[in-house]
Amino acid sequence: MKKRILNLFAVAAIALTGVSCEGFLTVEPIDKMGADTYFKNELELELFANGMIQSYLPTADGLGYSDSWSDLYCSKTSSDYYRPGIWNADKQTGWEVGSWRNVRRANIFLAGTERSKGNVSAEIYNHYQGVARLWRAYFFYAKVQTFGNVPWIDHALDVEDEVLYKTQDDREYVMHMVLEDLNFACANLSGDTKFNGVINKWVALAFKSRVCLYEGTFRKYHSVNPSTNVAWNNQYETANDFLTECVNASEELMKSGKFSLHSDYYDLFHNTNIASSPEVIWWSDYDGGELSRFHELTWVVNSSTYDQQVSPTKLMINHYLNLDGTPITHEGKVAITEEFNGRDKRLTACVHHPGYEYTKTNGETLLKQTNTTYTYNFYQNVKFSQEREENYSKAKNDNDYPILRYGEVLLNYAEAKAELNNGNLSKEDWDATIGLLRARAGVANIYPDGSWDCGWLKAYYGNLTNVLTEIRRERTVELLAEGLRDDDLYRWKLGKLIVDRQTNNQGWQGIWVPKDLVGGMEYNGGKYTFTNTKPEAGLGYNVSGATTDQNHSFSEGDHGFLIYNYKLEWNDKMYVHPIPQTAMNVNKNLVQNYGW
Repeated sequence: MKKRILNLFAVAAIALTGVSCEGFLTVEPIDKMGADTYFKNELELELFANGMIQSYLPTADGLGYSDSWSDLYCSKTSSDYYRPGIWNADKQTGWEVGSWRNVRRANIFLAGTERSKGNVSAEIYNHYQGVARLWRAYFFYAKVQTFGNVPWIDHALDVEDEVLYKTQDDREYVMHMVLEDLNFACANLSGDTKFNGVINKWVALAFKSRVCLYEGTFRKYHSVNPSTNVAWNNQYETANDFLTECVNASEELMKSGKFSLHSDYYDLFHNTNIASSPEVIWWSDYDGGELSRFHELTWVVNSSTYDQQVSPTKLMINHYLNLDGTPITHEGKVAITEEFNGRDKRLTACVHHPGYEYTKTNGETLLKQTNTTYTYNFYQNVKFSQEREENYSKAKNDNDYPILRYGEVLLNYAEAKAELNNGNLSKEDWDATIGLLRARAGVANIYPDGSWDCGWLKAYYGNLTNVLTEIRRERTVELLAEGLRDDDLYRWKLGKLIVDRQTNNQGWQGIWVPKDLVGGMEYNGGKYTFTNTKPEAGLGYNVSGATTDQNHSFSEGDHGFLIYNYKLEWNDKMYVHPIPQTAMNVNKNLVQNYGW
């Protein structure tokens, strides 16, 4: 299938060109070959569909970066969106012509498939209608996540179309239409192996599972539509309706027998051929050979000059259970040389740890030291990172990136079922979802029946039931760095955690440095210092004690948690972004989102 897409791409690109604009949401016809004469047969439908895959398939870089500004990662300066006094409608983008072009193309494809009637089988016709509607749902879901209320557009617009200057539709209507598209796609897309690697029935079911969990829990934990600050009217689906749809989509995929968990969690994210994995439903393919296609997820966590020097936090580390299925009791107050002992195997699969190695350019394998010029709290991310020296200064990753996988579907199913059942989940459902994920990680499967709880985690997530608290823990450690953390915090109405970070907005919490190790800590062959003096490059921090931005301090004054100080800002209006002022200047019927 990969080679088939490559061979077709050059032709498919023709069908996707020609996109100059006349104004808001306007684009010229797709090509001089003429939309009216295209889409006549199965080959032309396939060409256009594969062209959309080439243009819109999510990338490893886009997905791998998107957890960087959550509560779980420390970064050099954070996103401007969370920095005090920076974000406003003048700075916001995402409403210009180019950002709606993908919606137009989905609508062009949907209309175009009509011309293939009579030339292709009903099965093929419905499949490609499903492809178009899946993409339209995909694009609108992203718009709703960003802006809330947006105009629903179900056809390709021309220059004089009055829809160009309509106001936004209510979020509930738009998500009703998104669900309608997803339901059609799930019912009509083919699940045959012919469509492996592209849009198919299993992609639609997994994506529907994600979307419906998001919208169902968003409606449950937000009492009002954040675009208007008005209570939900439930004219279409309710929160529980979406959660039920999530359960149904997840269950259909689970009962299909098509998927199971990849046996090795670490290998899943470093594998160069995950197309063969029983867990992966949809993926982004990277290949240094035939495709000559790379990503940069090693480079960005191993450079002191490129990107934001993103690194894990103590908060993240504390989420991981012990192998016996119990939570930690030391609150993270243990030296890094000891804190990985007896923990969930996913921790060492995601975070640099004692004994971790890398391969030099000459092929020699050595212990990898932590370079503190690009880790501001000493922890370092290794999920997706290929530990080859040549990858540390260029985009050279050729490991594939899973976009949708079975592990997420299990989590979606467990959470949606628990939300529908007052925060509870049967042991049977627990064992079939969370239990399977913990077994792969080497963690004993303890059903959270209420006989124990993890106090700090329960408080962190808002004093939910033990079941929901543990589902959120599991989701955090299982899906780390896969681009869903901000979405989760937003739908749970916990955006404030991005700012609080368990330091009361002082900054990001890093490793615990005992008093006797402040002057020198041995780690993977290096000796690191944490004093109020300039350290040797890459081997420590100047812990001045100052709490102003971009300074290091200790939680206990002269020792304790290493804190990289950086103040952020949160306001509940931020659950949706402002409508760009440039768009409002053009279309006077647009209404600014509440609070902006």
